[in-house]
Amino acid sequence: MSNMNYDELMQPVIAFLGCETPKAWLDEALNNLPLLMQDHANCEKKAAGTAMNLMFRYSFFTDLQVKLAQLVREEMLHYEQVLEFMQKRGQAWQGLSAGRYAGSLRKEIRTYEPEALIDVLVIGAFVEARSCERFYALAPLVDDELGRYYRYLLKSESRHYEDYLALALDVAQTAKLKDPEEDIQQRIELIREVEKALILTPDKTFRFHSGVPLKGSA
Repeated sequence: MSNMNYDELMQPVIAFLGCETPKAWLDEALNNLPLLMQDHANCEKKAAGTAMNLMFRYSFFTDLQVKLAQLVREEMLHYEQVLEFMQKRGQAWQGLSAGRYAGSLRKEIRTYEPEALIDVLVIGAFVEARSCERFYALAPLVDDELGRYYRYLLKSESRHYEDYLALALDVAQTAKLKDPEEDIQQRIELIREVEKALILTPDKTFRFHSGVPLKGSA
């Protein structure tokens, strides 16, 4: 896939997000690649775990089962691949605390169903879209081997965000909400602003989805 194709692939992803990654985060990432790779591995594992939990919790949504099963497989494959990269580079596994990103987004989840599930799926779309945007921004800056891998991830990550949005609409329609598309659009707009603030404001903990790094953040 040429750079032009990557650019075209990314246009809807960037349009969906409220902002692009600040240069200060990219600069910090290049100075902390081992930490970034460790947190990337954690993110893939968490994404698989989240999808698996949704499969158990909402087993009555058939379409959800099939899509999430595919997602679990892909996320676990990516997890294995990142672990292989780390091993190849002589990087030992280390425990990392979670950043603020996912927890802050989860605070927006409504407390009643099916709206809670819809919010989880919309948040999932933003997490996947942000991951995709960061791989795209990092790919030309890191070494060739890692850059190729990040470009390889773009296609699946960009599809994941679309899958999450499609599932959210499917759930809303199945539940016969009064205006499913309007409800989801309102949630997208609200969560977009929350996500944007998390990316553009100072963040004391540097992670894959963190905000603007403070000096000495780790």
